[in-house]
This record gives sequence, C-alpha cells and structure tokens, in this order.
Amino acid sequence: MKIVMIGSFGLRPRGTMGVRALPLARALAARGHTVTLLLPPWQNPEDAGHAWEEAGVCIENMPLPAGVPGWFHLRLTQSLVSRTRALQPDVVHTFKPKAYAGLAHLALRRRFPVVVDTDDWEGPGGWNELASYSPWLKRFFTWQERWGLRRATAVTVASRALETLVWAQGVDRARVTYLPNGVAEGTSSLSPSPTARPTLLLYTRFFEFKLQRLWEIVSHVRETRPDARLLVVGRGFFNEETALLQLARQAGWQVAEGDNAPPTADLIYAGWVESARLPQVFAQAQVALYPFDDTLINRTKCPVKLLDLLAAGLPVVGEAVGQLREYIVPGQTGMLVAPGDTEAFTQTILALLADPAGAWGMGSRAAAYVRAHFSWGALAAIAEDAYQLALQTKSAPQRRA
Repeated sequence: MKIVMIGSFGLRPRGTMGVRALPLARALAARGHTVTLLLPPWQNPEDAGHAWEEAGVCIENMPLPAGVPGWFHLRLTQSLVSRTRALQPDVVHTFKPKAYAGLAHLALRRRFPVVVDTDDWEGPGGWNELASYSPWLKRFFTWQERWGLRRATAVTVASRALETLVWAQGVDRARVTYLPNGVAEGTSSLSPSPTARPTLLLYTRFFEFKLQRLWEIVSHVRETRPDARLLVVGRGFFNEETALLQLARQAGWQVAEGDNAPPTADLIYAGWVESARLPQVFAQAQVALYPFDDTLINRTKCPVKLLDLLAAGLPVVGEAVGQLREYIVPGQTGMLVAPGDTEAFTQTILALLADPAGAWGMGSRAAAYVRAHFSWGALAAIAEDAYQLALQTKSAPQRRA
C-alpha cells in the first residue's frame, strides 16, 4: 500500500510522531509498503521545508508560511492536504484527531480512507485540563476530537482506556483497532553497571504524579536504606524538577546536576538525555520507579518511557493504572501496587533492593516480554488490518441518511 501519515507537529519536541508514527512507519516500510510522513514543524522550524529518507520512510517537513496566525494555519493545513493529494495514497493515517491533522482529515475524508490515531484523551478531563490552551481553543479541540473519531473511516487507539472512550463516542467497535506503542526491533538489554550505592531511577516528565507523594516514597526508602540515591532523567512539563531539587536540599541531601556527579550525591539530576545515551544512564540504576496517579490522562496514555525502561531490562515498580497493567505482569516482569498506596510502593522498592539478583532477573524477563508482545514489527501487522478495514469500508456502497 501507499500510506501517508500526517502529524499535528514535527518529530520534536513532542513525542507522538517521533516515538509512535515514525517507528510504525519504519516497520511498515520493512513489510514492503511505501510510507511518507508529512509534518507541520511549527515547533521545530529549523526542519521546515526539509525532506529525507529514514529506514525506507520518506519524511517531509512542510514549509512554514509567513503571515498572521489565521492565515498561517490555513496555509500550513493546505500544504499538508495538497501534498497528500499529490501522493495519491491508498490510505491516510492522521496522528491525533486535533489541530493540523484534524483539519487535514476534514479536507481529505471524501477522497481517501482516513484512519485516525489517538494516543491521548484531548478533551474535557484530558489534555485540555493540563495544557494552557485558551477557552476557545479548548472548545475547538473538543469538537475536533469528537468529530474526528466519529467520522474516521477507522480508528487506531494506543490504550485500552481510549478504546472504551472511542466506543462511548458511538464509533462501531469493528472500526476501532487497539494499537499500543511498541519497541524497536533489535533493542538490547542493559548490562548491569554496579555502583557503590543502590540507585533508584526516575525517568519522567513529572506531570503523571504528585511530586509530594514521590518525595514521601523516596524519603521513606532512605529511612531504611540511607545509602540509596535517586537518579532523575527528564524534564518536567511545568519545571517540577526545580521543586524536587529544592525539597532534597532542604532535607540536607547532597544534590548534583549533570553528568559528573560525585559518589556522595544523594540526588543526581541528569535532565534531558539524548536517546543514544539513555542505556549508559539507565545502567547505573538497580530499580526504576514509575509513579502513576489514577487520572484520565494517565489511564488513556500509553507511556513510551515505561516501555524504554522495560525493554532496557530494568525492574520497574509502578502503579496499576491504565497501560501499566498491559505492559507489566506483576511479580514476573515488574511490580504493580495499588494507585496511591505510598507504603506499598516503598516496601516493594525495598524488597527489590534487598534482592539484586531477583530484581535483575525480573528486568530480563520484562525485556523479553515486551519484545515478544510489543515489537513494532508485530504491531505493523495490526496496523495493516486497520488499513484494510478502512479500504473495505471506503469502497463499500454508502447508504443514504
């Protein structure tokens, strides 16, 4: 098939196109399909107008038009639509039912089968509550999400919770395909890199949990294991790392930022780390923490960071919310505790620290499990089924309303 994937933004800094659409596109190209990614790089304008090929996938960044905001949005949408029409795909796959991808869907739906992908809940209770959108933009995104899901030829969803929410919009179950995030072929597990002190890893954007509860968990661990230290990788959505560093300093912890942390550091803040360097950083840890509050955003998202940790072979302690229950087999490939149970979270960490061999065995099983069940190669076959469904649906005679 000829497949065009359309995003609402570029490959960075947001993750959907870089960690979901592109690896799926690579896997589809490896299966013989012709795949083009069309991106509106308004957040990374340095890529505007540039195109390249990556693992058989053609990546095209639309030029960014000049002009006032309304004109800019219309011209950028038009460039996505015009390029799609010129490519004459068999199927169009839009990533997110909102913003530019949603507008492109509106313009293309009568001519092409359009599969809409959703990997977050955008409307009320979802990203509309977290992001600093204006009131009118929140209303517009809410309308786009509902219209886009209902009018899609087919829908792919990244989580089981999204699956039920899409069904609740009145979308026929047969048109909804569960397509979780996956891991790349050839991903290798870590080799343990023993450190003088047991190290807890927090790989995060911070918005998934309350910072105070994380602090209580780590503080309680150190009451029993004062030699334990915390390694933080990532950057907060709202600069929450600043508050965490302040809490640590107020408690008398030695805090280090950057790569050259002394062995005496109790908290190491590594900040944002390039993907290629993550294995080296992960190898310093004995246990990974994945606090995950029971919210609508968390229940519907499909956390790639969790997959990164599991695929690396790290034992993970998380909360039984949303996709964590899909990726972690409790006691086998990781540990799950009831959401909000700080004491259980603390005791589970301590148990893993007390049994390093058992913890690393669990991590090894986790890596094997996610490769076996969530490889992008296998998930591409599921996407193909969704595309075939869309083609059949589009070609079927349409009944008059």
